[in-house]
Amino acid sequence: CTRPRRPPGPATAGATPSPPSRSRDYGLSVAYYRSTYLVDIVEESIGRVLKLDSISGDAWLGTDMLVFNTWHWWTHTGKDQPWDYVQDGAHVMKDMDRLTAFSKGMSTWARWVDSNVDTSKTKVYFQGISPTHFNGAQWGESSSSCAHQTKPIAGPTYPGGPLPAQGAVRNALGGMSKPVFLLDITLLSQLRRDAHPSAYSGGHPSNDCSHWCLAGLPDTWNQILYASLLA
Repeated sequence: CTRPRRPPGPATAGATPSPPSRSRDYGLSVAYYRSTYLVDIVEESIGRVLKLDSISGDAWLGTDMLVFNTWHWWTHTGKDQPWDYVQDGAHVMKDMDRLTAFSKGMSTWARWVDSNVDTSKTKVYFQGISPTHFNGAQWGESSSSCAHQTKPIAGPTYPGGPLPAQGAVRNALGGMSKPVFLLDITLLSQLRRDAHPSAYSGGHPSNDCSHWCLAGLPDTWNQILYASLLA
């Protein structure tokens, strides 16, 4: 999404990791790692275990820049949830409060960055929380969602207020010894109830109010990233 056109290079797949995309013009390689929780999911005898205190991130080391993102998957349940159990220290359970789990995972990620990333050589970014627009009560329209929305919510504040997950992110970043740049895209995205694929996303089985149209709002996120690189 950060490139206006695809440079020569191998096709990008949805695997973990994807083949790097290389730009000969700029001497740049971009690799995408699909680690949706950042912390590990390990196959064990009881099933797939989400380990809140474990990160296998060696492949991320040695780069010039790292951009991390999570939260979207932490609220998934049922068949959309890619784990069977969650482990916190020595305790293994079938489930736990998702915001609590996210906070613990963020703390693990923060410790990993502090212990492993040389920020004199690698610039670290964390993309803020991407909101959803399933519940119109958050902007004063209780019976609506993102469906058929054609206008943004008038700013400069969001009627539903900040998201609890934002606090977890800020707490984790605030306790770190290494510098991390927060790409704070949450409020500007909360105002864009009109920017989702809604019922027009093709193969999506339901009203999609969590992903974003491309081209669209994520291009604005990219502009924030560009600006931070030039600052």
